[in-house]
Amino acid sequence: MVVRIVLALGLLIFPLSGTSTGQTPPPVDRWIPDRVLLTLEIGRPEVLFELLRDETIVEQATTSSAWEAFSKTPDYQKLRFAVSYLEGALGVDWRTALEQLAGGGVTLAIGPNKEAMAIVEARDADLLGRLHEIVLTFVGNGAAKAKDGDRVRSEKRGLHEVWTFDGKEEHAIVGSRFLLANRPGLLDSMLKLADGTDDASLAASDRYREARATAGPGSAAFLWADFARLKHLPDLARALEEGSSNPLAALMTGGVPKALREASWLTTTLYVRSGGFSLRARTDGSAAGAAGATGFAWPGSAGDGLLPNLDVPGRIAAGTFYRDLHRFYAGKDELFPERTSALIFFENMMGIFFSGRDLTDEVFKATRPDVRFVVAEQRYDEKIGTPEVKIPAFAAIIGVRDAESFGVVLEEAWQKALGLINFTRGQQAQPGLIIDREIHGGTKYTFAYFSSREVDNRAQLHERFNYRPTLAVAGGRVVLSSTDTLARDLIDALMTDGTVANTPPPELNTLFEVDGPPLSAILSANREALVHNNMIDEGNTREAAEAAIDVLLEIARYIGSISLSLGSDGKHTFADLDVRLNRVASSQDG
Repeated sequence: MVVRIVLALGLLIFPLSGTSTGQTPPPVDRWIPDRVLLTLEIGRPEVLFELLRDETIVEQATTSSAWEAFSKTPDYQKLRFAVSYLEGALGVDWRTALEQLAGGGVTLAIGPNKEAMAIVEARDADLLGRLHEIVLTFVGNGAAKAKDGDRVRSEKRGLHEVWTFDGKEEHAIVGSRFLLANRPGLLDSMLKLADGTDDASLAASDRYREARATAGPGSAAFLWADFARLKHLPDLARALEEGSSNPLAALMTGGVPKALREASWLTTTLYVRSGGFSLRARTDGSAAGAAGATGFAWPGSAGDGLLPNLDVPGRIAAGTFYRDLHRFYAGKDELFPERTSALIFFENMMGIFFSGRDLTDEVFKATRPDVRFVVAEQRYDEKIGTPEVKIPAFAAIIGVRDAESFGVVLEEAWQKALGLINFTRGQQAQPGLIIDREIHGGTKYTFAYFSSREVDNRAQLHERFNYRPTLAVAGGRVVLSSTDTLARDLIDALMTDGTVANTPPPELNTLFEVDGPPLSAILSANREALVHNNMIDEGNTREAAEAAIDVLLEIARYIGSISLSLGSDGKHTFADLDVRLNRVASSQDG
């Protein structure tokens, strides 16, 4: 078992290697065959190594509950032994070894038929050779004890010595680069490119060169996918089709599935900066444009675009979307030629709520193309009590063209919906909602609530007490909220919304933001419920469920904020993810 650990560690370090000889080798993509479907290039591993040397990060990681649990396992002890042995044999600590063996960069590639290959460039070629000899000795001794000496062998192929440890994988060291392939014969195509006897490399691909140009300076890693071929894989093709045929998914993604169906390549670039990181995804497929079926998600004129997210006390998450609901629903036959049962049910229910009004020309035509969502921590009234399971409050905010007249129509529909809920709950002998109206900031709103008058334990109320559904019309927008408290906060926010300077970014149609501290707080408040659900859903023991949930909570505590934006610059459809971390300071800035 120790041999396996050492071998695994050795092979792990190999695919993390870099360069140091008198000559500068050509770019790694010239040694990757052009038939690959996907590549991952870690061009600046020093950014990752910086994290391993950051005392704050190391302390937080090694004092976490997940690390504490792992440190008590037999695998941890074996790993410690293997690392200690290699440090002694190589004469350097493991962090320095990684930096010298992986400092030049790492490239992983996946080809058709589950082909896999890697190129690792070491800063210290001598150290790379010594590590290979150590691993070779261990594996050879293990094979000899198992009376399987033929499993470890080498042969000369042209100018290169090619090794295999199990008769399947093949690897070679070319200068300061370690080349690895997962099946016999695959390594030969890499060696031919390295020797210059073949020129069918990834670097010669037009699709790859166009995609590679989207990576800006200072990127830590770059992922490229040949989407022209990948999108025809059955599972991916099915997912793209479902993303377009599902009305809610199509509305939320705003043409992204269309862009991916048209795409010939897809890239994701990683940037690591002080206190966080960013991911930038780009594709040459087009999702933008006011014309066509997906035009509902894109502004048709200058200055008509994405509104800023709303801010309320205890905000956990917020989203703002440019979505023309009228155009979306008017184009449903083109967007969704097969009428699903969900769409039919939606139309039937909306027909009841809106008293037979035409949904296209009388309901959705009254809306404006600004849709926003807010999720926030709940503030519970001590007079009512606190639910055992605490669910965040959430709300949708939709612009309307004639708030005064359309508000009456919505009020009727809202009360019908509440009546239907009460009728259904009454059939099941469950408590119903009590409807009431109040005024806040000059805005009259309707809300409904469950009475806690007959409840004895106010400290552990039923989950239904998380909900006080509320309708308000304020600032030319409709507020549909799960609680009256959040509705009042939104009324306040909407009263000042128009005074905020707003220049809609023309290239964006979606912006979603998450605030880390309140997210961590709501997860921690519901730890017991999360553990219970994990035990039921995953079939875990309580100890295993607690360990899994504690890892989730540990990750949440590191999150400062998350921002996800979708859009198009006219040439590329893009998605940008920015993550800021809590209590994590990195001196590496790129």
